[in-house]
Amino acid sequence: MHDLHLIHTDLKPENILLVSSEYIKLPGYKRSSPNDANFRCLPKSSAIKLIDFGSTAFDNQCHSSIVSTRHYRAPEIILGLGWTYPCDLWSVGCILVELFSGGALFQTHENLEHLAMMERVLGPLPEHMIRRANQGAEKYFRRGSRLNWPEGAVSRESIRAVKKLDRLKDMLLQHVGSSRSSLIDLLCGLLQYDPSERLTARQALNHPFFRNLT
Repeated sequence: MHDLHLIHTDLKPENILLVSSEYIKLPGYKRSSPNDANFRCLPKSSAIKLIDFGSTAFDNQCHSSIVSTRHYRAPEIILGLGWTYPCDLWSVGCILVELFSGGALFQTHENLEHLAMMERVLGPLPEHMIRRANQGAEKYFRRGSRLNWPEGAVSRESIRAVKKLDRLKDMLLQHVGSSRSSLIDLLCGLLQYDPSERLTARQALNHPFFRNLT
């Protein structure tokens, strides 16, 4: 898509489908009792297709200020810095984390909490991005470059939701172990705050994680 100068802008698991619905049944990992028949379904083919191009835009078209479903929205969009191809790659990083962890990386519905979750998982936002944030996003910060958190939290539940998150590498090691260091490197490249430092689609496809699958 990016080679065609198209930006999807709404990448999420619901928009990625298996080409074939055929599957095989394998014994499940857990059974509530020895007599229970518990199976997991494994697709016969891993081929996928992308759907829902309703908000897709050419790079040279006028861009809406807000795109992407909340959980997969890149920081540059929240900060009002404009967006282009890298916003799709941020979404891909969030999707990959969700696929192996079983839950959305940023389970939130509010901008300040979303940014706080990003900082909890990925470290502080770059100051140069904060300085360029539009007027609508300035309210999320205090003293110039410090996120207004937890002072600006809407509830104690919100503070707890952020606190329970782990740093990205620690989160990944819980699920994939140190033997999959190439996956960790890939995700760190996809979830770079600065869009100019984020992996491109071509770079991601050529990453050792995909080149050295066993």
